[in-house]
Amino acid sequence: MTYAVITPAKDEAENLRRLADSLAAQAVLPAVWLVVDSGSVDGTPQLVAELAAEHPWIRLLEIPRPVDAPRGAPIVRAFHAGLDALEDGIELVAKVDADVSFEPDYFARLVGAFEDDPKLGLASGSCFELEEGAWKQRFGTGANVWGAARLYRAACLGQILPLDERMGWDGIDVVKANVRGWRTETILDLPFFHHRAEGIRERGPWHQWTIEGDASHFMGYRVPYLVVRTFFQASRTPAAFGMLWGYGKAAARRAPTCPDESVRAYVRETQRLRTLPSRGREALGQSR
Repeated sequence: MTYAVITPAKDEAENLRRLADSLAAQAVLPAVWLVVDSGSVDGTPQLVAELAAEHPWIRLLEIPRPVDAPRGAPIVRAFHAGLDALEDGIELVAKVDADVSFEPDYFARLVGAFEDDPKLGLASGSCFELEEGAWKQRFGTGANVWGAARLYRAACLGQILPLDERMGWDGIDVVKANVRGWRTETILDLPFFHHRAEGIRERGPWHQWTIEGDASHFMGYRVPYLVVRTFFQASRTPAAFGMLWGYGKAAARRAPTCPDESVRAYVRETQRLRTLPSRGREALGQSR
């Protein structure tokens, strides 16, 4: 199956060379790697032009710098622009952040998973981040798929577009895929390496978790589930209490929730109290 890679980028010159090396080393090369630049000032377009001179499957697409866009929207807009620029016939589309790398078999194994299962709509490898000098695996729960290095089946992607231009978009699309009958998966023994820890560009850990709370409100989280999740995360970092603050602020101002009722219903169904023990084990990496 053919696959294309889209990388939204803004001021990512220091990361793109590493990602280019990872993609060039893949056992199965992409049909195209499209870097969508949204107003970089650090030489990102020039670097991509140099990379394109080395590899004919690398392309640059430049779009206007976003103005007053909500958090998460610039990434979604860049991804949408990349999709519009792809040629017909691509069977799989990857959204890959600039700050990741992976082993040479990463996409060969992901593509193989889609070839083996026609109902697989969205999948990723497992995220590793550097902590105290060692790469540590992070775990999600349920049908979670990591947003930094994920692969969509084009047929599935067509059913869940447009993606929501806000924080949490990369959880909402997973739910939409599940609601429409697609299977989603994180392949736990297929690592990718995230070189910039999640939330590092935020104003601080508290702010990062308040954004998580706001996204939880948009997705229609059950309050008891949110409380349990908050205390679970706070056992690792007290800043996680910001999740309750962010949810509460969104609820107090009556912020809109996801307009797709099927998405909210699915989220709430998977957050019933009876699911908490299994999800807790998943979050600790003890089961899947």
